[in-house]
Amino acid sequence: MTDQQMPNKEDQKDNHSSALIEKIQQLGQTNVPQLAQDSNIHCLTIVGQIEGHLQLPPQNKTTKYEHLIPQLVAIEQNSKIEGLLVILNTVGGDVEAGLAISEMLASLSKPTVSIVLGGGHSIGVPIAVSCTYSFIAETATMTIHPIRLTGLVIGVPQSFEYLDKMQERVTKFVTRHSKVDEEVFKDLMFAKGNLTRDIGTNIVGHEAVKYGLIDEVGGIGKALKKLVEMIEENRSESDQEGMIQ
Repeated sequence: MTDQQMPNKEDQKDNHSSALIEKIQQLGQTNVPQLAQDSNIHCLTIVGQIEGHLQLPPQNKTTKYEHLIPQLVAIEQNSKIEGLLVILNTVGGDVEAGLAISEMLASLSKPTVSIVLGGGHSIGVPIAVSCTYSFIAETATMTIHPIRLTGLVIGVPQSFEYLDKMQERVTKFVTRHSKVDEEVFKDLMFAKGNLTRDIGTNIVGHEAVKYGLIDEVGGIGKALKKLVEMIEENRSESDQEGMIQ
């Protein structure tokens, strides 16, 4: 091997240093714990604002639905992934994008567990309830309010009918995938006096469980324990089906 083909130690050292600097700049630390390579659980984070058909300003922290949808398809296809943990800390965002993510999560054949940390507001509510089992941190909040329209709105009856139909889509999804009663959910949605400049309700931790929106109050430990239990149940059911066949 010639000198030119020999790897340059200085170049390797520079690459290592730049990688460390990048980690410090992005994450504030040099070494980041990773999920085990042979882990059968995939972790999906939905943070900031859910971005839909319009691109948000670069300073906004966003979750892009065109990034999540291919991931969900890959999770469904990957036989090594047996369970999905969805971590939510979102202010909400685009209604149709949020409903698209919710429908995909609800239709996965694998066990799914969601956990609301910080907040799961607005269209984050359907995403939180779309999983097989849901958790909320004791101090986390969920804001339930009617759908709002942005931009130019034509003041004709059709506009209000369309808005009402969109509202109905969200309400039906939430009540179908949680234990909350439709009338109770609508009462929370149209309540006055709870939000300063809007109608709606802000519910915290135990209240979300009391109303039947979320299954249980708990943190990451409880969520992972529940997901592992569900994976084991799923395996035993598959084994039984295999024996019957």
